[in-house]
Amino acid sequence: MLKSLTLLVLILCTTLVVTHSRVIEPNDANTVRQTCSKTPNSALCIQYLNADPKSSTADVNGLALIMVNVIKSKANIAVNKINQLKGSIPPAQKVALKSCADKYNAILVADVPQATEALQKGDPKFAVDAANDAAIEANGCENGFSGKSPLTAENNVVRDASTITSAICRLLL
Repeated sequence: MLKSLTLLVLILCTTLVVTHSRVIEPNDANTVRQTCSKTPNSALCIQYLNADPKSSTADVNGLALIMVNVIKSKANIAVNKINQLKGSIPPAQKVALKSCADKYNAILVADVPQATEALQKGDPKFAVDAANDAAIEANGCENGFSGKSPLTAENNVVRDASTITSAICRLLL
């Protein structure tokens, strides 16, 4: 009798767990797609977010934080390129390169920390401002060169990541 009762309780518990559990589906397929559809470049947004495994469980705020990290990563790549160019750039472009170094320093020292803190504290308005500022800084770097900038690819990547980030942060307002 005790074995039958134990078996019955086990079956009931299993049935309860199975019927009341939902299948855990990746959040990224839906949340990432829906969020990115509201940005200026949804394909690039999806690409950046899907590259981070945390996106599969992130809410919109979490996706915004991931994108702030994308800005940081891409800005660091630009800084590395600036450092590589220092010795080989024509003298006429040295002033513009120094200006770019300052602009990317502002992105990494001010904009990225401001956006991160704002999102962590639940104040997305300041994250929007910081992401917009990062885009402005990248454009400023690009426009500082007379003619062809040696940082066009890096500036475009940072600008695009920043505008996507700003759009995601605006969804939190």
